[in-house]
Amino acid sequence: MTEFATMPTPASRSELESTFFEFARRANEAAQTGDWSDWSDMFTDDAHYVEPTYGDFTGRDAIYDWMSKTMASSPGSEMVAFPVHWHIIDQDQGVVVARFGNRLADPGDGSIHEPWNLAILKWGGDGQWASEEDVYDAGLFARTIASWSTIRDELR
Repeated sequence: MTEFATMPTPASRSELESTFFEFARRANEAAQTGDWSDWSDMFTDDAHYVEPTYGDFTGRDAIYDWMSKTMASSPGSEMVAFPVHWHIIDQDQGVVVARFGNRLADPGDGSIHEPWNLAILKWGGDGQWASEEDVYDAGLFARTIASWSTIRDELR
C-alpha cells in the first residue's frame, strides 16, 4: 500500500461510506458507458493500484489507462455491473474493504455469472482513494468466465 509523507485528514465514517458508495455508483455507470474517467477521478493523483493479474499501477492516469483498455475488451467488456455484496469500514485506519461482484452480461438463458473480488480501499482525502488492492481467486474467476462463455456460445 502507498505510504504518505503526510497522512490525509482522517475521514468521518459517513465520509468514508458516502465516498465508497459514490465509487461503486461510478463503477456501475462506467460499466454501462465504457467511460472510466469519472471512476478514475476518485483516486488521488499519486494513487497506487494493485491488481493480482495485471500488476501494479501508480497514478490516476495509469489507473485510468489500464482500466479503460482492460474493460474495452472481453471479458471486461462483458461486465455489465459491479454490485456490492458487502463492505466494512475501519474509520481509524481510513480503510474500506468490500466484496464486489463482476457481473457478466446475460449469456442468453437468464443465468447470472458473477465472479467476485475483494477491494481494499485506503483513504486519500478530499473524497478520493490513495490506493486500491484487489484480492481474488484467479482460478475461480477464470472458471466462472469459461462457464459463462460456454453457455453464451451454445445459445448463439
